[in-house]
Amino acid sequence: MSSNKSSEVFLTLSDAPWTPAGTGVERQIMGYDASVMLVKVRFEKDAIGEKHSHPHAQTTCVVSGSFLVEVDDRQQVLRAGDGFYIPPGAVHGVKCLEAGVLLDAFSPCREDFL
Repeated sequence: MSSNKSSEVFLTLSDAPWTPAGTGVERQIMGYDASVMLVKVRFEKDAIGEKHSHPHAQTTCVVSGSFLVEVDDRQQVLRAGDGFYIPPGAVHGVKCLEAGVLLDAFSPCREDFL
């Protein structure tokens, strides 16, 4: 991605399509430039965000629902209003216990999502 590539300044729900991100999981990109990206991720009950790692720092807010979150072998159940931080390279994943939405912020931008 070139350093001048970015999303539109304003994104409405109709501007940002939901795209599949696994069984029972879909994502909606809400804004980005080379240094940062904001993504909503919607989960059906019992959907899994498979364990993975990436070189990006990530911080996440649980908007709704409840999730069993694992970061580097540490686990905790988090609910609406809770949040978590994932250092670059940390292995992490989630299991959705009650259908909900996570709001993920990444730095730098997740080019693989574009």
